[in-house]
Amino acid sequence: MSISKAELIPADWHLWASTQPTIVKPLLGGLTNKSYLIRANNELLVLRKNSPISEALNLNRSAEAQALAHADQAGLCAPLVYYDPQQNYMVSRYLSDTTWSVNSDASLARLAQLLRRIHQLPSISTALNIDDKMTYYWQAIDTHLEFAKELQSLNAAIHAHIESAKALNKGYVLCHNDLSSSNLIAGADDRLYAIDWEYAAMCDPFYELAVIIEGNGLNSEQQQTLLTRYLAKSNTPPDWQRLHHWQIIYRYLCLLWYGVQYSTGAMSQSNMSGEMRKQILALKALIAKDN
Repeated sequence: MSISKAELIPADWHLWASTQPTIVKPLLGGLTNKSYLIRANNELLVLRKNSPISEALNLNRSAEAQALAHADQAGLCAPLVYYDPQQNYMVSRYLSDTTWSVNSDASLARLAQLLRRIHQLPSISTALNIDDKMTYYWQAIDTHLEFAKELQSLNAAIHAHIESAKALNKGYVLCHNDLSSSNLIAGADDRLYAIDWEYAAMCDPFYELAVIIEGNGLNSEQQQTLLTRYLAKSNTPPDWQRLHHWQIIYRYLCLLWYGVQYSTGAMSQSNMSGEMRKQILALKALIAKDN
């Protein structure tokens, strides 16, 4: 049964709006949550309805709320209007439809500047524990799936990279951890903003860099530019080794994330097998660079 536009508006809308909100249109691009452009208080807002499988995906909404509070105060995210204490939805001000894209060194410089500001935010109480996250994902994955056995066979190699990454870590900072192009908005003021902070946690900033590089498909030259701009110094072999470990770990986590989506039926299973096969081969190619 379809849901009407009126039913999409939370029943407690009066807590954050003085006029009855109306749905303008769905916003595309999100893989986890559903977002809508709405009008209330004579302005455009964004209503994000949280995924019904947030728990299976190990999303910490309390951590997101803490990180958003810091980012909002620093002007690094879409201005926050309301964060539902029951963690079912949130409302923010609408910035624009213009997302960030890798089209020049200048765009990478803007992203590096945003990253540095995010990583200077106050700490929150949640830290990214890769081992725990992998365990949590595996609990939600159907181990009878055709690709599950192959993923399990990679565990030993992944754990070796986790240990190596830990050894190179120089401290945790607050990270967004999901800065794909769809979560980076170029505002009308020409500033870059980060949205959807649901994976925010304290962690190694090189994990954040790995997420950006792998999630946005940056080539070697773009990786060099981003790393140099972010570190504000020449890159060293240990820098690249540290990044390499996190790239492998992130790719593996992505495969597990898709495995959860597939197992719970939250994502269409059409062509999923072929996509998983392609991603597994890409991960193996990255691991092969060790040899």
